[in-house]
Amino acid sequence: MIANTPPMGWNSWDCYGAAVTEAQVLQNARYMRDHLKQYGYDYVVVDIEWYQPTASSHVYEPFSDLTMDGFGRLIPAVNRFPSAVDGRGFAPLAEEIHRMGLRFGIHIMRGLPRMAAHRHLPIEGSAFVCSQAADPNSICAWNPDMYGLKSETQAAQDYYDSIFRLYASWGVDFVKCDDIAREYPHCRREIELISTARDRCGRDIVLSLSPGPAPLEQAEHLKTYANMWRITDDFWDDWKLLKPMFERTEKWCVHAGPGHWPDQDMLPVGALRQCSDENDRTRFTRAEQTTMMTLWCMARSPLMIGSELTKMDAWTVSLLTNEKALSILKETSMARMLRRTEDEAVMLAVRRDGEGGYLAFFNLSDEPRPVSCRETDVEVDFARCEELWTGETFEGFPPAVSLEPHGSRLYRLLP
Repeated sequence: MIANTPPMGWNSWDCYGAAVTEAQVLQNARYMRDHLKQYGYDYVVVDIEWYQPTASSHVYEPFSDLTMDGFGRLIPAVNRFPSAVDGRGFAPLAEEIHRMGLRFGIHIMRGLPRMAAHRHLPIEGSAFVCSQAADPNSICAWNPDMYGLKSETQAAQDYYDSIFRLYASWGVDFVKCDDIAREYPHCRREIELISTARDRCGRDIVLSLSPGPAPLEQAEHLKTYANMWRITDDFWDDWKLLKPMFERTEKWCVHAGPGHWPDQDMLPVGALRQCSDENDRTRFTRAEQTTMMTLWCMARSPLMIGSELTKMDAWTVSLLTNEKALSILKETSMARMLRRTEDEAVMLAVRRDGEGGYLAFFNLSDEPRPVSCRETDVEVDFARCEELWTGETFEGFPPAVSLEPHGSRLYRLLP
């Protein structure tokens, strides 16, 4: 099964925006190989506009020239990805990352390049041309590179088939498709075309849909046609964005399971926004970062690190590599919110093997606050507990403790 557990890895967006280079991808891949792979992080994902030669920041350049082949398929800009020279595409970079024991991913926008439609380029392996697949009335509101596709046409399926054949030939293991997850009902059929193309390409590829919030009422459709889908818009290092994630988690966590994972977006820790400020580090406090990591693990969200890995400090590494917290991703069957108010939340996850579970307390207020629950609310058998961030152990139920503002505790309930 593809994505039997939540995918874990690194994505270039938070630190490099649209401007990441091959050298930067490789330095992060090497760090992952040496320091994070043993903990389960193994996807290296190149985010948006790798086909845009002049990209330099998180800001898009409208109507810029994009690099593509004679079939209207976007290919890497060789000034940023030199190994792509002579039509090699991402194959050399993917091969190098695979040699590290890691997996390689890319970002795409739904649809096809406007330029391909205007030039009436042929679709590889098809009797149709790109203009027959393109829908000029379907344009992303925040990036004008592409036209959406006429999803009722064979030309549209042929085009998606052609790009996924190309990605499979490059050795791509992960595709993040953007401008689609929240675009129901308009893009419902287009999601199905993309999923079909992925299934036909001959390679196991994780399919991730962005941005959110994806509509909750489409959960079953998303679970059928995607492996990950965003439940939020772009998530950054701001408590005003983190606090609302508790409501989203409460609604979506019951839909997490093998092969299909609600995605709470990247982890904005460490060194971020490196294309604009070399000293721009996360604005989350340590308490907020721990709360975020606790929530992501309890919800079994994919874990994609957004920082420049080579600049991570020891504390951040320890947060991301806590093996007992990460075990929640693989060892629990479902989490649920026991209680959520404006000021606090309590969450429970039960282990599949029946050996206890995990209990998380969250202070969502701006003041110190005691957070607890009744022992009778926790429907698992246990005799003792361990707080996973501090290593403290206790007999019986977790003791009452006052949590710092935006703070949390994560307990393993042990038989």
